[in-house]
Amino acid sequence: MATRTPPTAVPPRAPERSSPTSAPPHDRVPRFSADYMDRSADPSKDFYRFATGQWLDRNPVPADKSRWSAFDELFERNLQQVRGILEQASSGRRGSAPTPRTQVGDFFASAMDAAQREKLAFRPIARESERIRAISSTRDLVSALAELHRQGIPGLFRTAVAPDEKNSSIYALYLMQGGLSLPDRDYYLKREFVPVRRAYLAHISKSFGLWGEPRARATAAARTVLRIETELAKASRSRSALRDPERNYNRTTPQELIGRNPSLRWKEYLTMRGAGKAPYLVVGQPEFFDAVHRALRTHSIAEWKVYLRWRLLHASAPHLHAAVDAEDFDFFHRRLLGQERPEPDWKRAAMVVDEGLGEALGRIYVQRYFPPAARQRMAELVKDLREVFRQRLERVPWMTEETRRRARVKFDRFTTKIGHPERFRDYSRVRISRRDYLGNIRRAAAFEIQRMIVRVGMPVDRSEWQMTPPTVNAYFDPTLNEIVFPAGILQPPFFDPAMDDAVNYGGIGVVIGHEITHGYDDQGRKYDADGNMRDWWDAADSAEFQHRAQRIIDQYGEFEPLPGTHVNGELTAGENIADLGGVGIAYEALQRRIADGRTPDVKIDGLTPVQRFFISYAQIWRSNVREAELRRRLTIDPHSPGRFRAIGPVSNLPEFWGAFGVAPGAPMRRPDDRRVAIW
Repeated sequence: MATRTPPTAVPPRAPERSSPTSAPPHDRVPRFSADYMDRSADPSKDFYRFATGQWLDRNPVPADKSRWSAFDELFERNLQQVRGILEQASSGRRGSAPTPRTQVGDFFASAMDAAQREKLAFRPIARESERIRAISSTRDLVSALAELHRQGIPGLFRTAVAPDEKNSSIYALYLMQGGLSLPDRDYYLKREFVPVRRAYLAHISKSFGLWGEPRARATAAARTVLRIETELAKASRSRSALRDPERNYNRTTPQELIGRNPSLRWKEYLTMRGAGKAPYLVVGQPEFFDAVHRALRTHSIAEWKVYLRWRLLHASAPHLHAAVDAEDFDFFHRRLLGQERPEPDWKRAAMVVDEGLGEALGRIYVQRYFPPAARQRMAELVKDLREVFRQRLERVPWMTEETRRRARVKFDRFTTKIGHPERFRDYSRVRISRRDYLGNIRRAAAFEIQRMIVRVGMPVDRSEWQMTPPTVNAYFDPTLNEIVFPAGILQPPFFDPAMDDAVNYGGIGVVIGHEITHGYDDQGRKYDADGNMRDWWDAADSAEFQHRAQRIIDQYGEFEPLPGTHVNGELTAGENIADLGGVGIAYEALQRRIADGRTPDVKIDGLTPVQRFFISYAQIWRSNVREAELRRRLTIDPHSPGRFRAIGPVSNLPEFWGAFGVAPGAPMRRPDDRRVAIW
């Protein structure tokens, strides 16, 4: 569940008594279960343990995972369904013209052909490598960089095409900081990551050695890479600073960019990328590009060639032969995430196909696993939650009438997408070969990049999706003022027709409320009814919101997932605000159903509907995670760890206190002077 950044009339059934099955993990339906609870725990002291304790004890992180959670359980189940689609498609009869089925099937077959990857060794990256070796000037360097970017190989900085945040009706080209291989700038700069940096140096050296470099040259190359990437890290903004949309929007013309950073040879770069006629660009972090400009003048061409060769190798390693793939896994998964062994080839292959040809695969997925009735039922749930939030806007006590009026206008223009696009993307121009795995990845990436780059300056296509149909996630897009729910998340434990309303409102109901609230979190509130970044708030209302948002920043900053390491309240503020709003909105929607008799007010599993609602909410955040992965997420993830997403919002809610008899002074009850209430 996220904010995009610069991106069924199922008949009612009687409630069933919930219980887990003994089926293999990939066959289980990961639905709500009262048997996941630890009823020996005191919900007023540790509600997370009370709601999920038995599941936590029975579900250690599998050897091929760095985390195991409700999201991962559903992702695994969806992946098994995708596997069936791909295996059938890869073995079917092939016609002369490509179809979505043959394309995803051939892509999957190429990914599964380990013998071919061993035979080819480094040949799939030979052409790009030779181009880099031939660089003899800054002009050549920029030309090679543009070609890497065109194929989706990241390096030095990032580009994206998305709706202009201050003129959301047209697409703009964004230039953003980038060029790092480790997860975040902190990995290069903080003392706690010194062992990681040492291991990273060894990994780069080993990787170059596998590519044929003598040991001394490979060691020197590793030092060059780390030195350049550390310079880029020092010039990069923190994750928290990147959350400020106003500060990260700097509109400029190509001429101004050329004058400010001539070493980057912007005219040649933009022309090669197909954006030479762009009337303007949006630069996210101008000081970063100033630093790149200086670095291009201080580092030799030979050093930059080493850096680009590393970026090429790093981006390609997971898709090359076994020795290189194993070395990549050993550092980027075993060392950085704590993952003990790789996932099976078919899982990795399925994820790559979903990334490259996601809507071709998604078209088949929704035909099999997302019936129209499920879409209709979800639409009814969204309507229910929207009504609650609109009425909340009417009565929120701290907002003045003029700001309230503008908030209503924005909300009335909210749109919703459910399940899948109305029109699926056509990939027929992408050449897919059963014998060219890495080539397939590059061509699919180049197709998508080119599809977007030609849109710069053109009207925005509001039918576009930023996630594929099998994705287990949802998002709010501030520039389109829309909430989006892929079919992949509209499954248990989030959306489950076999369960009672309390469970569904604690699951998908909270997800809906969460995405709605994103439109009014600390970032989303800065966009108006048309999706443009504009301050539409009265100054007093803005100050009051910031005061309340600071309370939630302070609350989450108190949480300590690892000794001495706290949740970054500023980085996670938007998601925490959305969680708090989502729980409150969904709870009110459920209460309305109970009040008018649509939801029976009866106990199931010895629990009232209200208790089941809050337990269901906590159970969607059930999670076990390895320490290395938790540390990484605490550094880069705008979401708080699952435990704190479960307990953080509810500790502010009197309705939760009443449901479980949480007395004043209990750990699960925020004192009144520190309690957070926004929407």
